[in-house]
Amino acid sequence: MKYAGRLAAVAVVGALSLAACGTDNNAGAGSTSSASASAPAAGNDNGGLSGTINAAGSSAQANAITEWTKNFTATNPGVTLNYQPSGSGAGVQAFIQGTVSFAGSDSALKEDEPTQANARCKTGNAINIPMVTGPVAVVYNLPGVEGLQLSPKTLGGIFNSTITKWDDAAIKADNPNATLPSTPIQAFHRSDESGTSDNFTKFLKATAEWPYEPAKAWPAEAKGQGSKGSDGIASSVKDTEGAISYVELSYAENSSLQKAKVANGAGEFVELTPESAAKTVETAEIKGTGNDLALSIDYATKTPGAYPIVLVTYEITCEKGLPAEESKVVKAFLQYTSSDEGQAALKELGYAPLSGGLLTKVRTAVEAIS
Repeated sequence: MKYAGRLAAVAVVGALSLAACGTDNNAGAGSTSSASASAPAAGNDNGGLSGTINAAGSSAQANAITEWTKNFTATNPGVTLNYQPSGSGAGVQAFIQGTVSFAGSDSALKEDEPTQANARCKTGNAINIPMVTGPVAVVYNLPGVEGLQLSPKTLGGIFNSTITKWDDAAIKADNPNATLPSTPIQAFHRSDESGTSDNFTKFLKATAEWPYEPAKAWPAEAKGQGSKGSDGIASSVKDTEGAISYVELSYAENSSLQKAKVANGAGEFVELTPESAAKTVETAEIKGTGNDLALSIDYATKTPGAYPIVLVTYEITCEKGLPAEESKVVKAFLQYTSSDEGQAALKELGYAPLSGGLLTKVRTAVEAIS
């Protein structure tokens, strides 16, 4: 399978215009709704859009944004979409400050962010719209050791710096048939605020007796070595024998990194694929209100064949409140990204497309943008 290359930034000329651009629902993400089963594809002319849209955020979704922008702007040549993969935390702050039309984030708005984002939208609320599942790979560099298996408890020890050698008894217990070297473990984490770190630490907190609170910023007490961005993590692991880290699947594939099987809540060691990750997202519950589709992931899922470490990439924008033409372009772009064509483009990039009732709800939320 061929995967898209990594980008440090995305600045693609094409089809987006710069004029101006919710209720408790705890139903499972797989529940259904009466909204349309499809959405406009890139081939639709969207009324001759033109202009420039700026966006920023998650580096984990940069490859998806690149592909989507290429396809969308091919049929909307009057538009330029500039996406800066600055990290989820920086993207959300840029959106709150009004310097971008939407933010890409690997976690939904939290704590005081919704209030700040709503104030930025002025006449409406900011909404979290999940757009793609980005499976998080546990990647390692250990020549001669294929098919490594790691339980959540073992991962917690490795990333909390209490397991420091690859032949530790805990790793041996997870891999009884493997020959493990005594190589020192070099555990890398994101040095910048990251939705990937947020989701990975949520997984550890839920499954591994992790002593720290989940956060976009890596806990200093856990030590380890920092590396900036998904690209930086992939490069650090590739260049360091004995290394281990966590990174979105497309970056692991781009760098041809070894990926560990991770045990889910049933104790089943599961290989990471788009399909195994999608099984975990299918059990997610919607915790947002109205067209705010923030999700709650069950990181301890016992669903057979479900890979437990996933992040859902959101596009965060104003349901109402962006300038009228800007809103029109953002809506048109998100109509494409949530279309059958837009979602189908993701699988070849190492992402897991949305499906079922969740995708229907996403399309309903996009239609509400005005």
